[in-house]
Amino acid sequence: MSISSRFSVAIHILTLLEVNKEGTNTSEFIAGSVKTNPVVVRKIMGMLKKAELIQVQPGIAGAKLAKEHAKITLFDVYKAVNVVEENELFSLHEYPNPDCPVGRNIEQAIAPIFITAQHALEKVLLHVTLQDIVHSVQEKESIEQKMK
Repeated sequence: MSISSRFSVAIHILTLLEVNKEGTNTSEFIAGSVKTNPVVVRKIMGMLKKAELIQVQPGIAGAKLAKEHAKITLFDVYKAVNVVEENELFSLHEYPNPDCPVGRNIEQAIAPIFITAQHALEKVLLHVTLQDIVHSVQEKESIEQKMK
């Protein structure tokens, strides 16, 4: 299992909105970059709008960031697209055998570790901004252009 791809798609969308801020960012244009259906893009953009990370105006093609990219953390994005519920990044298997000493005790043994790991991930995401991602994308593109 892995974290929902909504998270990486949302980061992609936000990065594209910043990089192409002078252009028109329609769901079709964004879907072309993500290589997915515009309906998927609109759904995720709806989540980002609800979280007040983007602005979308009815009847006007395009979207833009609702605040500076330096003030949007990956944790904001993670929460906006409902990647996981609190303390549920790692699922515990259901119905271990209560007649087995391992089955009877495994959840209590590993649940605190899973919660600690989720908190560590979330702490990292709090310290990475969209600006960091945009800078990395632009840097990689610059290097690639120089190599051509």
